[in-house]
Amino acid sequence: MLRHNAGSDEIVRMDLPSPLFLSMRPHWFYRWQDGTVDTWLPFSSEDSHRLEEAHQACEQGGGVTVATEGARYDVRLPERTRSAVFWEQAPAEVRRCTWFYKGDKESHYTPYPEDFSHRLEEAYLMAVTRNKWREKLVFPSGDTFTLHSLKLITQDQWPNCPLEKIKPRTVKRGLEEIMVNIPEGEPDAVDHLVFMVHGIGSTCDMSFRPLVQCVNGIRSTSLDLLSTHFSASQEERSVGRVEFLPVNWHDALHSEATGVDQDIRRISLPSLARLRDFATDTVLDLFYYNSPTYCQNIVDSVVSEINRVHALFLHRHPGFAGAVSLAGHSLGSLILFDLLTNQKPAPGPEAAGSEEGEAVSNGVSLDFKSLEEGLEGVGLQKYMDLFEQEQLDMDSLALCSENDLKDLGIPLGPRKKILSFVKRRRDSEEVGAGLPLLAPSLQASSCTEGCKYLDIRTGQVKVRYPQLSFQPQALFALGSPIGMFLTVRGLKRLDPNYSLPTCKSFYNIYHPFDPVAYRIEPMMGAPDSEVEAVLIPHHKGRKRMHLELKEGLTRMSSDVMGSLRTAWQSFSQLPIPVLPLVAGGTSTTMDTSDSEQARAEDGQWQPGQTNLWISPLEWPKAVQLNYFSGEQDAFLIRPSPLSSPVIGRPAVMSPGEKVEEQNVQMGMLNGGRRIDYVLQETPFESFNEYLFALQSHLCYWDSEDTVLLMLKEIYGRLGIQPQTALATDSKTG
Repeated sequence: MLRHNAGSDEIVRMDLPSPLFLSMRPHWFYRWQDGTVDTWLPFSSEDSHRLEEAHQACEQGGGVTVATEGARYDVRLPERTRSAVFWEQAPAEVRRCTWFYKGDKESHYTPYPEDFSHRLEEAYLMAVTRNKWREKLVFPSGDTFTLHSLKLITQDQWPNCPLEKIKPRTVKRGLEEIMVNIPEGEPDAVDHLVFMVHGIGSTCDMSFRPLVQCVNGIRSTSLDLLSTHFSASQEERSVGRVEFLPVNWHDALHSEATGVDQDIRRISLPSLARLRDFATDTVLDLFYYNSPTYCQNIVDSVVSEINRVHALFLHRHPGFAGAVSLAGHSLGSLILFDLLTNQKPAPGPEAAGSEEGEAVSNGVSLDFKSLEEGLEGVGLQKYMDLFEQEQLDMDSLALCSENDLKDLGIPLGPRKKILSFVKRRRDSEEVGAGLPLLAPSLQASSCTEGCKYLDIRTGQVKVRYPQLSFQPQALFALGSPIGMFLTVRGLKRLDPNYSLPTCKSFYNIYHPFDPVAYRIEPMMGAPDSEVEAVLIPHHKGRKRMHLELKEGLTRMSSDVMGSLRTAWQSFSQLPIPVLPLVAGGTSTTMDTSDSEQARAEDGQWQPGQTNLWISPLEWPKAVQLNYFSGEQDAFLIRPSPLSSPVIGRPAVMSPGEKVEEQNVQMGMLNGGRRIDYVLQETPFESFNEYLFALQSHLCYWDSEDTVLLMLKEIYGRLGIQPQTALATDSKTG
């Protein structure tokens, strides 16, 4: 393009951008700090597009805050920060990225700051327009670049670099050059909400990841499984996603407000400092939960955090109409179980009747302000003068025994009325505090004579259980010690009619090598009957290969032993040759019938008890008759109960024999369905179960099989089933 300069005859040439220069769409990144390592991670395509639109509007005076990553993080554009919404987390830096660099020993590209990228883009545009390459660009900050060509750009020097010769940095323009994996994003519709409660300690897995990162891993696994196992439902838009949110109670317990860590350190020995700090942070959480003071702190923290996050979630998702479930790992599952045991059902016709029964017991109102009003209610106001003389009030009367009332001269009838009245009053106060009165569904082994049932909190500390703001659909216990704690609290068995007051589904999921996990179903069945736990299918649609091989070898050995046993029985049952009849019609062989004699004379070999060494020459004939006569029914291998690898199924079945699945009823704790579900161990874990014991207790955060079971339960309630035909990998371990 030519332009005439006014006032002179000089013609100035204006260079236009070269057609080789292509415009570039920026992408948004955020800084992720893992200890001392900083990594820049990209937002999803949808979030980046939303941030770019907000950025353009912000320059024109638009909005400044954008919700990203399923509305779990807010990005404030003026400050360029990314902040968590539902949990405490330090803000992370955000950048609008166009240019990236990577050192010789680095594995990830790092974006340049926005102002630096802008100046670098201008220099690149000038080089492309003028077609001038291999020139050094020196910035005021000391950074030196060399533009070799359109695709080759290096940074030769940068501030704070060592004086000795170092390899230049590789510089790239745009995402297409750095080959970064951009996530597609999450569905906006949330079908279900799951609160995840951790166990002991501040870290959750073998990588020492905190709770937030572990829950992020479960959420990512859930999205992957939805895309593979529920793809048809996603295409029909009948399936959105399941939101998993963490519930942290460890930080509140070990905060400066409680001062428990400082108190423990003050009395700790100076030796083994690291080991003692680790025990204080992890193992002592079990003792804190059995302490009245700190158990109340833990329960209050869990309930307040769940209710707070639930209310905030509903505020950020006003269209949410799904249900809510709870999931707990290790001690977290016990906390949730105790909490749900002490919940009250929602107000209704039945609940209203129960509340009225609490206020009025046996026709006597329990809502009174003084002891005099209470005695008038039971018709014993004439003893009020005696109680005033002895200076007895309601609290002191509750401490009196029957012998104390007898010493006061109160007759047997009024004495029994007073004791019953005091007991009902005390029980109503406990119910008002959130404690159950009597759990007729839980039978204890340590009951005295005449006492059949004990309270569910037998052995528990007496705390006031707060109420949740919702009724959960299911409780998922991962690696849970609930069965052990109920047993040591004195509970021998769970009545089949027992269920959690506000939660009708309960799943006990465990790894077979988990040393902390215990079963629940044996506490609900008959003592002399044992049912194996349900084997959780592999997420690829079948058993793991090593389990199939193990089961096949077990059956093969059973078949071989059965064949040898049958052959030995055939050899040991060789018939005795029958001699001709003697005079008198008797045979030389005792206890032989006429029919047997006739068949023997015709050459028919019949089984009979005999000595194997009487006629060895007849063995080939007997073997030929038995094994080549075509009569196979007599030699079918009968299953042995000790050799059967599958409970309820024989090792080898007779022709026409059908296998019937066990119809096991496990009471109402899970609505009549099975409760215990066991994962399949990996091939490496099967070599040594002791070596992988700790890893087995922490494996649930990365287990696709566990997450898939939860998804099946969640969407099964919505009438949505996963795809049954899934491609399996022959190399699955």
